[in-house]
Amino acid sequence: MAERRESLHGQWSGRWAFILAATGSAVGLGNIWKFPYITGDNGGGAFVIVYLVCIALIGIPVMMAEILLGRRGRRSPINTMTHLAEEEGRSPAWKLLGGGGIVAGFLILSFYSVVAGIVLAFFFRTASGVFEGQTADGVGALFGSLLGDPERLLAWHTIFMVMTTVVVARGVRSGLEQLVRYLMPALFILLIVMVGYAMNAEYAAGVARGVDTPFMSGLSFMFNPDFSKLSGDSVLIALGHAFFTLSLGMGAIMVYGSYLPQNTSIARTTITIALMDTVVALLAGLAIFPIVFANGLAPDQSFGLVFKTLPLAFGHMPGGIFFGSLFFLLLAFAAWTSAISLSEPVVAWLVENRSLSRIYAATVVGLITWVLGIASLLSLNVWSGYKIFGMPFIDLADYITANILLPLGGLLIAIFVGWKMKKESVADELAIKQTRAFDLWYVVIRYLSPIAIAIVLYLKIFKVI
Repeated sequence: MAERRESLHGQWSGRWAFILAATGSAVGLGNIWKFPYITGDNGGGAFVIVYLVCIALIGIPVMMAEILLGRRGRRSPINTMTHLAEEEGRSPAWKLLGGGGIVAGFLILSFYSVVAGIVLAFFFRTASGVFEGQTADGVGALFGSLLGDPERLLAWHTIFMVMTTVVVARGVRSGLEQLVRYLMPALFILLIVMVGYAMNAEYAAGVARGVDTPFMSGLSFMFNPDFSKLSGDSVLIALGHAFFTLSLGMGAIMVYGSYLPQNTSIARTTITIALMDTVVALLAGLAIFPIVFANGLAPDQSFGLVFKTLPLAFGHMPGGIFFGSLFFLLLAFAAWTSAISLSEPVVAWLVENRSLSRIYAATVVGLITWVLGIASLLSLNVWSGYKIFGMPFIDLADYITANILLPLGGLLIAIFVGWKMKKESVADELAIKQTRAFDLWYVVIRYLSPIAIAIVLYLKIFKVI
């Protein structure tokens, strides 16, 4: 048994504090903004089934492995992998696994903050009644004018990064835990209210337009699979999104795991987090698609589903100002908790390796991310004509992280835990005896997870090249 280390940054007060924090990391724009529109783009129910299979067979086992590494190392991802590689007699180059996660987190947060800034802007616009009575062209023009104005985007991007930096600077218990303790229950309540509103969408808009039971249409769209609409690329998107939505391979779950109390069950905790994250994604779909169908709109609107389609719907529904504001507030909460987790790994590393105070480290990380975010927001307007591999910078950053860096991180996590760590070390940290459940998980993390992820990586890299 390895010597038990203690984190320099403190630890969560208990199991539920970690669950709320990790769920806050997992639940973000990926669930409420991205999941509904990629579901719409990929045919609905069949895609949902593939996504759920990816979560169960790949996401949960890899998440258990990443939490295991974090708790055993009790450091930032780079230092955790350095310590564990030495402990297991492996190459010090494994620290690059932690470094890659930090790079992915930086890239994600740089464009994530820009999108979150747009969400904040839409919250205030919706609350002020700007979208009330607007036509589709009018909503599109308002959205386009925001994207085309780099100064306004910079202002909202700055506000969001300041919000994130302030919480991270306060530390594990005073900052991270205190925020998620209130925000996560509030997020679930707001989402349930939105689903209740969507259930009555036919009374708000469907009856007037002669649309039959929009909520049932949304249920059918999400849970009645039509596999003829599923492509090979849809499967790759589902697995990539499983990594994105669970925050795997970016160091966030590893560093949060380093704050996990030793007597907490990693397996039960991981399953709880994955279930909560998946429930949020499904509830988001149930909240969004009935409103879309009630207003006679199309569900396959990609990026514009949240920022063009829904404002149009809210603008023509009784109570639309209130519920539309509630929706964008919910989206802002989800983005905030995820952004905090993306900042934490590199802040922890700076505190450990550069002897910086937590406030100073959080400020440095916030400034660097803010600068990187400028490239993303400019790619939406001034630099929109400049493309790499046929994509603007913000789309390329999203593609590289969700489809290459995060799966690569998950692949390396599975290889290290399944092949480089001693089986006894893994069983010791999971606190599971040699039961059938452990043996099944161990087979999955050694064989199924690496093979599946490697295939996805190969196909994705081949596609982008």
